[in-house]
Amino acid sequence: VTNHSQSTRKNKMKRVFGKKKAPGPPPPSLADASDSLGQRTTHIDTKIATLEKELAVYKNKLKTAKPSAKKNLQKRAMDVLKRKRMYESQRDQLMGQQFNMDQAAFGIESAKATIESVAAMKAANTELKRVVQKDLDIDDVDDLADDMEELMYEMNEINDAMGRNFATPDDITADDLEAELDMLGDELEDEIGEGADEVPSYLQENLPANPTGTPQHQKDSTEATLAGL
Repeated sequence: VTNHSQSTRKNKMKRVFGKKKAPGPPPPSLADASDSLGQRTTHIDTKIATLEKELAVYKNKLKTAKPSAKKNLQKRAMDVLKRKRMYESQRDQLMGQQFNMDQAAFGIESAKATIESVAAMKAANTELKRVVQKDLDIDDVDDLADDMEELMYEMNEINDAMGRNFATPDDITADDLEAELDMLGDELEDEIGEGADEVPSYLQENLPANPTGTPQHQKDSTEATLAGL
């Protein structure tokens, strides 16, 4: 009796709330839905092109139709035009839906790319912190910079010391220079006045004395000439 009452109660609940529906197929993706809308739009474009051809035929017929037949042709042309406008309206709706789906798909792809970028940046930030904390110490970097600055200062001091001219006095003034130049001028004038009549030293070499007799080869030539006479 108990099992029968439980079964009756379940049947009543099913009639009130209904049975649980079995899980259906998964919904199509945005890309699949967009492709389906694109195919339907292409099909409607084909119908519109066919109706435009019919309108062109009616247009040519109306040019040469008699007044009695013209009214009937206009009515048929109006029906074709109405169907064409209806298909154009449907096509515009489908294209709007497809555009919205494409925009939604683009937004999803952008969101996924952003999530991946953020995750990559977080990983890079964690790795950078680990490397800095493990291998770098700001105090060591400061000490290294101070040591390098001190070494460069000492090297400049050494170079200045090595390039100093110890033989040249630093206390020479403009008056000292003028007095030195005046003194050099007086000494040069004295030397020029004393040695005006003397032969320069570079000309005072062991030169032969001035010749007083006839050269030997000339003497021999003269004697030969006299003997021939």
